[in-house]
Amino acid sequence: MAKFFNSSELLSLLDKWKIHLLVIVVAAAALGAIFSGPAFITPLYKSQAVLYPANVEAYSEESETEQMLQVFGSQDIKDSVINKFKLGGHYGIDKGYKHYKTILYYEYSEKISINKTPYEAVSIEVLDKSPDTAAMIVNSLIHYYDKKIQRLHKSKYVEVADMYKIQLRRKEATIDSLKNILKVLGKEHGIIEYDYQTQEIMRGLLGTVDGDGSNINKKEVERLKKGMEKYSGQLVEIIEMIQAEARTYVEVKLDYEMALRFLSSEMTYSNVVSYPYASDKKEYPVRWIIVAIAAIAAFMFSTLVIMFIENKKKS
Repeated sequence: MAKFFNSSELLSLLDKWKIHLLVIVVAAAALGAIFSGPAFITPLYKSQAVLYPANVEAYSEESETEQMLQVFGSQDIKDSVINKFKLGGHYGIDKGYKHYKTILYYEYSEKISINKTPYEAVSIEVLDKSPDTAAMIVNSLIHYYDKKIQRLHKSKYVEVADMYKIQLRRKEATIDSLKNILKVLGKEHGIIEYDYQTQEIMRGLLGTVDGDGSNINKKEVERLKKGMEKYSGQLVEIIEMIQAEARTYVEVKLDYEMALRFLSSEMTYSNVVSYPYASDKKEYPVRWIIVAIAAIAAFMFSTLVIMFIENKKKS
């Protein structure tokens, strides 16, 4: 048979059997065209979306895109899509089959692929026998992703808001207790305002009220003077503490209000660059490839058979 590998011998052999080979190749191509048709292979249509993560921060060293991939791969998103579109029945899987879930998730992974692009975006590709269903599955995946991130963020913002709320109550209690001390100083000792009362005491002691010291209540001035000597330091300290607490109270309140805004907001967490649509051209099977492979395979196999027959004749 080695001589048939000589190019001239091989060409001569092919020329001798050309009619047979032509019939076989045409028949194989025709069969390939028939068996790759919708009657034998269900055509699948592809819908695709490209998106970037938005309004999120990476939890660790992973990028926002890698985090998005992890969320898309979560079990609850898979189950939400499966339940919404009843994919078990849609894929023709018997629910009573003991390996129902294994087959279902396998079909899911075969028909739905989510990958990172070279430009740090996320590409969602869905293959389905219905072009409309393929597009709807892509849209649902994006919707469930947004909702899951929203739930994760809101659960954290609830904790943050509660923390700030407790902190505000403590600040309010501290300020109220400091104000009560001021009330005691004012009510029992007549000390209300350090700078103003100090000036008035000095004027009283020097007898400069209205330019005449005859109307000065020297006894009251002396009482205020003693009270100021004893409690002025505490008064100044309390006022400074109230001012400091008021400043931090405002800061905490702003943070609390921001947490409440995030908690009540309906944000999206993806920027869709390319939206999905219902394709009018099937993605699978690629008919011409099947026909070409069938024709080439038939030609090669037939050539080997012919070489074997010719070799038997000559031996």
